[in-house]
Amino acid sequence: MDIGKILKEVKSGAVSIEEAEKVLKHLPFKDMGFARIDHHRKLRSGFGEVIFCEGKSDEHLAKIYKHFVAEKIEVLGTRATEKQYLAVAQEVEDVIYEPVSRILKLETVEKNHTGMVAVCTGGTSDIPVAEEAAQVAEFFGSRVLRVYDVGVAGIHRLFSKIEEINKANCIIAVAGMEGALPGVLAGMVDKPVIAVPTSIGYGANFKGISALLTMLNSCAEGISVVNIDNGFGAGYLGTQINRLIVNAAK
Repeated sequence: MDIGKILKEVKSGAVSIEEAEKVLKHLPFKDMGFARIDHHRKLRSGFGEVIFCEGKSDEHLAKIYKHFVAEKIEVLGTRATEKQYLAVAQEVEDVIYEPVSRILKLETVEKNHTGMVAVCTGGTSDIPVAEEAAQVAEFFGSRVLRVYDVGVAGIHRLFSKIEEINKANCIIAVAGMEGALPGVLAGMVDKPVIAVPTSIGYGANFKGISALLTMLNSCAEGISVVNIDNGFGAGYLGTQINRLIVNAAK
């Protein structure tokens, strides 16, 4: 793609700004041999590329982060290990590792966090998945309210926070075991609820399948369900909803 030609045509009036923007949204990726880095995903979707770190070699991951730094692009990595963090940190300054969420991030600008996404958990064992959701939402510019350990085993704990939770533009409900929390929340608030089943539980939990089925079969309205342990997906979707509401209010 000859970007210079496109810009000259825009300048001369042969191509409209709108037509050029459509073309530029499909700029080529960077082929690194072992990976193809998408520089312009943010232009197309409003969110930059996210790196799934699990399974990647230390060498490859460090090269990916170095490339983003060279291009002056922020980068968020999910499911990173401490070993991977140490390998990247040797090559890239200012990279930050959040061990609970396993998020490996490099931020280049101070963010003005807007709106509100509430992240709630049934128990403390669900916090790693919840923190993945919360960290993702914050990275992409959402303000996050954390309300942890408010599951149905002691429902009064949730009641004491319900007014605060309902001020959020959307709610992420993370739960393992039987996965009842999203249904309870959806029946008490007027905001969309994103349900995240976790693999926390005893044998018949089937590594999160029981929680997943509970959430899919909830009789409460306004619930969407992401995959088991998919905090990233919930944080991303929550931010999309939050942005729509914030932008509509402007």
